[in-house]
Amino acid sequence: MEGEGRSESAGSCRLWVGTCGYSYTEWVEAGFYPPGTKSGQMLSLYVQKFPITELNYTWYQMPRAEAIERQRGQAPPQFLFAAKLTRSLTHEIEPDLWRDQAATFRDGIAPLVQARQLAAVLVQLPPGFDRSLKNRSYLAALLDELEGLPLAVEFRHGSWATDRVFAELERRGATLVSVDEPNLPGLFPALDVVTNPDLFYVRFHGRNAAGWGKGKKQLQFNYDYTEDELREWVEEKIMKMAGEAREGVTVFNNHVRAQAPRNAFVLARLLLEYGLILVRA
Repeated sequence: MEGEGRSESAGSCRLWVGTCGYSYTEWVEAGFYPPGTKSGQMLSLYVQKFPITELNYTWYQMPRAEAIERQRGQAPPQFLFAAKLTRSLTHEIEPDLWRDQAATFRDGIAPLVQARQLAAVLVQLPPGFDRSLKNRSYLAALLDELEGLPLAVEFRHGSWATDRVFAELERRGATLVSVDEPNLPGLFPALDVVTNPDLFYVRFHGRNAAGWGKGKKQLQFNYDYTEDELREWVEEKIMKMAGEAREGVTVFNNHVRAQAPRNAFVLARLLLEYGLILVRA
């Protein structure tokens, strides 16, 4: 289902809105899921609300095709998944093993590729991954190894915010992930740069500067966006990016107390209000 009255400046871009992960027991207490909902029941309920989710567990453990296929079976055919690249390829790199692990990851997400339900492979790089020669070389080799997959690259270190990086991602057809996070020194800034005409990708992490980088996700991602903050994103960045790409993904990572789905609902309403095309569950 799509919204009506799209904006001419936003072209024909189709937008997916969802959350980073869906399996949170605290979302039961917060009322997003019905009382008594078990973890194994959450995806089938989530897909009734949103058309896309990120698979966060694939960062902690290598995806297995059998498990991915079971998850895919709980969602309608038009539902999309973004798979976060496993940490052994981004945060805990083993020089002699990573190429084999990249192949294993590719095999694990194959059911999503075959079913055309893979929105992107999210390559999230750690805060300490600066733009050194060593890291540039590794990232180039990693992107080569994953060639053919829809790649979305999220930098945390501010040194990657340069035109040369954007041009290289564009040459590779990879998406630069735009982020909303606390405005702290050294962090990658909030940008509206589109490097892939097929897809732009925005992740809302929240703006809890006091809790950022403390090692406790319940603090780091504890933030509730105001409608004015989300409206500002629509007016100043999303409208522009939607005019430069055929599709766009916006997801919320501020999962504490189900703030993420609440904020996603507000953003979806605003996108329709501004005449953008919204893909619905």
